Amino acid sequence: MASNRQILPAGALHRIQRIQAITIAWMSLEAAVALTAAWRAHSPALAAFGGDSAIELLSAGVVLWRFRSPAAREADERKAARIAGTLLYLLAIYVVAAAALNLLGHGEARPSYLGMGILAAAALVMPWLAREKRRLSAATGSAALRADAAESALCAYLSLIALAGLALHAVWHLDWADPAAALLITPRIVWEAREAIRGKACGCCRSIASRE
Repeated sequence: MASNRQILPAGALHRIQRIQAITIAWMSLEAAVALTAAWRAHSPALAAFGGDSAIELLSAGVVLWRFRSPAAREADERKAARIAGTLLYLLAIYVVAAAALNLLGHGEARPSYLGMGILAAAALVMPWLAREKRRLSAATGSAALRADAAESALCAYLSLIALAGLALHAVWHLDWADPAAALLITPRIVWEAREAIRGKACGCCRSIASRE
């Protein structure tokens, strides 16, 4: 049925495919470095960040699949949004579990300068990716793209919080700072997961998108 399909302009489709390809390339590097640093340092904040990177890599792949052609069915959009939202819920569970284990004494985090480096890089790259995806979500009305934008923004927030936690632990040897930093982002993750599964596209940027 024609009413069940959305025909995207070639320019919008190309921008979405390009930003998702960039995301996949960056998240592959980010996840590999962060998880390696987390394993070496026994850091729950870095593990949470690396887990977020891996989940965002999957989410970017799902959204790229959803925008594989100009004509996409509404069912594809709903399915992609649900998958992205579910991945956010899994991320929240992962963050809480990793932080709780550390707070309960199962492993003590060590300083990681490799981890701090990838966190600082993510704090620069991820806000740009999130901003571009929000604009495209507003222009296309895609809840799946909104969820992916939320994951990029959460990655930026988590990188800053994790970086602060690692710095506090490295300088003042505060054992609780690393896992506490990981827990601070969890409520926002859950909220964005709920919004994605409810099928809400980003409306905050519609006025911007309408002027492009």
